[in-house]
Amino acid sequence: MTKKIILASTSPRRKMLLEQIGLEFEVIGSTYEEDMTLDMEPSDLAKFLSAWKAREVASRVDGDAVVIGGDTFLVYEGELLWKPHTENRAREMLHLQRGKILHVITWMTVIDTATWLERSEASVTEVHMREYTDDEIEAYIATGEPLDKAWAWAIQGKWAVLVKKINWCNSSIIWLPLPVLWDILKEFGVEVW
Repeated sequence: MTKKIILASTSPRRKMLLEQIGLEFEVIGSTYEEDMTLDMEPSDLAKFLSAWKAREVASRVDGDAVVIGGDTFLVYEGELLWKPHTENRAREMLHLQRGKILHVITWMTVIDTATWLERSEASVTEVHMREYTDDEIEAYIATGEPLDKAWAWAIQGKWAVLVKKINWCNSSIIWLPLPVLWDILKEFGVEVW
């Protein structure tokens, strides 16, 4: 019997990643309430949130399924960067990141509801930003794209031209490292081909 795969997120970008590798899956958004005020290091917070989002969805699933949850943060000099929501904050964040090396931390948690086996994996991706200009920042802000994007940009959007180099995995920046997910699904007995 094939295990059902469940994505514990309603994000269209996360859905797109699983579709990209040809997985058949169901979407069940997590109702876990994130507490971003927890006194944890960024990596620990990402792991904690990833696990609880997956657990919350797994607790509502009937039958044999594999639930995939995750969380992704961008860290610059120990500080987490969030969605800017305003043009001024987006401008500040994009100026701050110019020419810098950033670290995107992703924790993915996969749970088998038949056995309650849980596996969490971390991925850290280094993102090298170009020395983009003030005019490029203003043109990007004018698109409206950065306002609802974590850390004020998305690699799958227009901003991709202003990233100089990525060390590790593009999909990890969007949400989860597909090569790592692939290996975990095989370990959990999911037919990935």
